[in-house]
Amino acid sequence: MKLASRPFAIPAQRRNSHLLHLRLPPGRAWVIKGLMFLAFAALGLRALWIQGITTGFYQRQGDLRFVRTIELPALRGRILDRNGNILASSIPVKTIWADPQTLHADPRQVDELASILQLDPRQLQQRFALDRQFVYVKRQVEVDVARKVEALHIKGVYLSPSYRRYYPEGAAAAQLLGFTDIENQGRGGLELQFQHMLAGHPGTRKVMQDRLGNVIEDVEGGTPPVNGADVQLTIDSKIQDLAYQALKQAVQDSHAKNGSAVVMAANGQVLAMANYPSFDPNKRSGYTNADMRNYALTDIYEPGSVMKPFTIAAALQDHVITMHSIFHTAPGCMMMYGNRICDDSNNGTIGLPQVIEYSSNVATGQIVMRMKPQEQWDMYTAVGFGQRPQVPFPGSSSGRLRPWKSWRPIDAVTQGFGYGLAVSTFQLAHAYLLFADDGKLPAATLLENAPPTPAVRLVSPEVAADIRSMLALVTTPTGTAPRAQVPGYATGGKTGTAYIWKGNAYDHHDFRAQFAGMVPINHPRLVMAVSVDQPQGARHFGGQIAAPVFSQVMAQALRILGVPPDLPVTPDVAPAGQLQAGAAG
Repeated sequence: MKLASRPFAIPAQRRNSHLLHLRLPPGRAWVIKGLMFLAFAALGLRALWIQGITTGFYQRQGDLRFVRTIELPALRGRILDRNGNILASSIPVKTIWADPQTLHADPRQVDELASILQLDPRQLQQRFALDRQFVYVKRQVEVDVARKVEALHIKGVYLSPSYRRYYPEGAAAAQLLGFTDIENQGRGGLELQFQHMLAGHPGTRKVMQDRLGNVIEDVEGGTPPVNGADVQLTIDSKIQDLAYQALKQAVQDSHAKNGSAVVMAANGQVLAMANYPSFDPNKRSGYTNADMRNYALTDIYEPGSVMKPFTIAAALQDHVITMHSIFHTAPGCMMMYGNRICDDSNNGTIGLPQVIEYSSNVATGQIVMRMKPQEQWDMYTAVGFGQRPQVPFPGSSSGRLRPWKSWRPIDAVTQGFGYGLAVSTFQLAHAYLLFADDGKLPAATLLENAPPTPAVRLVSPEVAADIRSMLALVTTPTGTAPRAQVPGYATGGKTGTAYIWKGNAYDHHDFRAQFAGMVPINHPRLVMAVSVDQPQGARHFGGQIAAPVFSQVMAQALRILGVPPDLPVTPDVAPAGQLQAGAAG
């Protein structure tokens, strides 16, 4: 059945309402229309003001509430040895931080977090109570530990990527390499010296976060980080460890205050620079300022008899003496300019080679008395004494060498055998290159890719060879350092046992034991200087304390560098009969 359609019916009571038949006066209608127009116009102008003219202000306000700029740390450059082995690198770690305003953690979670990070729960709770949007919980946290923190799922606690410096060699090269602070900025040694190269530039990442701090999306405007550059040194990590271990043993065995050692190739490259006591740069506590000192470059001392080869070289070069000169030293002491100069024993009448072999102060003083002070001073300054080393290292010392015009006659004499001036162990090792390179002094360098600098000739090849022949006598059984011998290699060098100045006089109970030498002596490949400060006991001479360090290091370093022996080596093999007897026993 089809129903007839009819229009929607309005009830009668509503059809008769007076509101449906109300007619406004014409004037009032225009007022209402005008007010409505003004209202919509105001809304339009407001929208134009907000979305057009002042949109930057409101955008910034929104960004302050929801957009965050996250710093992307740059990877600090590595420090490498001459063979590409890593001496310092950056390993990934995590930074734990919190937003106290969005933090939701019950006391049990706070205790667990403090336990994982090894923090005081009360101090951690106080940090969480601060009226801030950002507080550090702990920085440079290992990744495994950070995973445990993440597993707690604490609202308002976040993890950010970071880096921490790691030094594989530990204490062996600590003072040379230096260390970085919590901000990964160099604070000592080569880390500080090459900060501009190693640091790089951090980047930024802009993200939008919700009210709980969760990242929703990336926002345009971030910049990628620029990683730091690597720095490659001339250091050989194996020789560095050898020098450190031998020096450490010598200092400990002699109960000395400290020690330093420098190994250099004949071309001026620094292969090792060791100091003891030292510290572990991988740990940021438990060491003192004394432990962090690079004694080889920063500390200076009166060198004693290791200066004599330079005095004699200057005299030979200026033809003041010859290899056939004779010196009368009996009875072992002599008055010079009103001062008593003595040897350790009465050497009698000796030739020039024996001046070095026996380390005669009396004969050296006689040589100096024949020289002009300026000739002596010219030699000392030419090899670098009194001048800051040209290797890049913060705080390296220039030593002490007064202008020759201010010398008294006795000053020239005492400086001739190492008193009255001061040098560093590095300066000493570098200066001995003069005799290793046939009278030319090469520039010292710590950087593997440093531009070559031509060596400067200071003495003739003949004079350099004469000095080497005298240095070779020192390591013979009749010399002052037979313990500097290296099996299979001809060695040479000079000992020094200097009194230490205390107050207003030299203390004849405290010494500095030193040795500087080269090997193989006829065609030197390596030069090493060793200095041990204030060894205790009857064994305190340079030939007893410092020379064995030279022997131990050189024996292994020459093999590492593949230098063939220049002397016959007696095989250390027992006869067959002894082997059988030993086995039977």
